Amino acid sequence: MQKPKIVAYLKPFCGWSQGVRAVLRKYDLPFEDRDIWNDPRQRLEMIQKSGQELSPCVEVDGKMLADISGEELEAWLINSTLIAKDHAPTDVPIDSPCADHGEVTSTPITLRR
Repeated sequence: MQKPKIVAYLKPFCGWSQGVRAVLRKYDLPFEDRDIWNDPRQRLEMIQKSGQELSPCVEVDGKMLADISGEELEAWLINSTLIAKDHAPTDVPIDSPCADHGEVTSTPITLRR
């Protein structure tokens, strides 16, 4: 069976993105890992192709799967008969949310009089 062409629009540190990578590794599916966090051109391309801003997005043979978790990607690949279900575990959770890495957080400020 020929493997599909996969382009994944991912963040380097996001739990959802790590889940997508884990599923693609589990099934030995080659893919282009497009960094939407550090490369604004990749993020813009993702938004234009998916019609929305949420990630991860995965394009499989020209079909865009927007705002998808690793768990949802695995189910879609199985339902599309691109892979057969493998019950082996992945090396990271495939349905974990993104952490706050890289985002601005507030620090308490003490005012003195």
